[in-house]
Amino acid sequence: MANPYLPMWEHIPDGEPRIFGDRIYIYGSHDNADTDEFCDFCLKVWSAPVSDPTNWTSHGIAFATRDFPGHPSDTDWTDGRLFAPDVVEKDGKYYLYAYIQEALGCVAVSDKPEGPFKLISRYKHNIENHPDGGIFIDPGTLVDDDGRVYVYCGFLRSYMFEVNPDNMYEVIDGSFKMDIIPNTPPFNFFEACSPRKINGKYYMIYSSAEPTSQLVYAVSDSPTGPFEYRGTLVDSGCDYPGGNDHGSVGKVGDQWYIFYHKMTNGSIMSRVGCADKLTLNEDGTFTQTEMTSLGFEDILNPYRPTNPQMACVLTNGATITEKTPFDQCITKISDGSVFGFKYYDFGNHSGSEMKCVMKLDNCYMSGRIHIFADGVPMEAIVKYARPIFPDEPDAEEKKAAREDTSSKVYGFSGKLLQEFSTPEYTGQFGLSREGKEIGCAEFSSNAGIVTATVEGLCGKHAIYFLVEGRYKGWGGHYMDGRNLFDFYGFVFQV
Repeated sequence: MANPYLPMWEHIPDGEPRIFGDRIYIYGSHDNADTDEFCDFCLKVWSAPVSDPTNWTSHGIAFATRDFPGHPSDTDWTDGRLFAPDVVEKDGKYYLYAYIQEALGCVAVSDKPEGPFKLISRYKHNIENHPDGGIFIDPGTLVDDDGRVYVYCGFLRSYMFEVNPDNMYEVIDGSFKMDIIPNTPPFNFFEACSPRKINGKYYMIYSSAEPTSQLVYAVSDSPTGPFEYRGTLVDSGCDYPGGNDHGSVGKVGDQWYIFYHKMTNGSIMSRVGCADKLTLNEDGTFTQTEMTSLGFEDILNPYRPTNPQMACVLTNGATITEKTPFDQCITKISDGSVFGFKYYDFGNHSGSEMKCVMKLDNCYMSGRIHIFADGVPMEAIVKYARPIFPDEPDAEEKKAAREDTSSKVYGFSGKLLQEFSTPEYTGQFGLSREGKEIGCAEFSSNAGIVTATVEGLCGKHAIYFLVEGRYKGWGGHYMDGRNLFDFYGFVFQV
């Protein structure tokens, strides 16, 4: 399954990947498509075979704070929203650590990794001046090899403690420790603690405060620290509408992945789960990866239709939205918007030309869609941009914004172009360093299907679309930000 790796209608952010037996399980929050609130009142569980992580199965509701059909509430002291859980296994039982908005946190248990989980107890502790009043925000849990159990939490400031392994909810007196990960540079802790033990070392994956779209990590020789900052794992806000992030690493078979989420529906509160391959080096460091459309696929097929929700590049206000469970599209597409998808294998195509067929709707104006392989050079963005006239409103501010190229290089994850353009990295995909335009299609009001004749491609490429509105005169600024069309996907034909 490509990104997002669950069905397009499902919204499971804050994903904690756990391997139990021969299956990988995802424990996360539950968002909705049409909402102004983070999360829901239930937790769902999905799983897939380790041997086939493209084939996900829903296990339904595992825990809830309100009544749902077939699943009554599991809490009698609160009906608050459920955020960012974690699940660990100990002595054949599976323990869920629940974070409930503005309510005391709790622990639940099941005989099966998919649940349902039954409440054991709220946390029991003697922590004076508890930093979040006993909510235990974003609990990430580690069962060490010696059977000791550690829980890591926090928002803006991190903390940890040890629980009694005989009951899994009683905080051991004297084990509480603040700022296990500092909130000062280079650590910049924000939230989303996720501990892992890898090759005898203790890894803490968490969300950075600068920016919050980055998942970063630190490493220690001890579960109680001190931790050494090691760098970024992924940035889900690079050339894409950013927000918070929350996830972790998991080894599926022989391959490491970073699990994270991205924003949809023009909101930071409607998130979908994504995953990308990650490399663990011999020295114990992870090589930062980029956000792609691949998920658990090794490569994408350009000759099959691409769902627009697979976009991993969205700029200039463009966003993915869900019209129905059957229909997703990219909308708020204005002059200068770029959207992109990574990566496709075009095979050994021998022709000099092929066609790119795009499905549009709600076309309000006319213009062009420029199609690029492997990146959108800044020269192209400047070439196709609407002129800024000296006497139009906010002309100087617009010029300054356009001249700021720090976030406008759309190749190999944009802002990180230099890092991701090394021969070692691009060699994985057989890509060139520079993007090039391979074709162009014109669209007009009420357009539906638009076809471009493009240069024939062989091998592996990323595909980008740069949108150009037709209004180039002085009055063009009145069209700034107007939605030119909704984009429902594309396919290549030979």
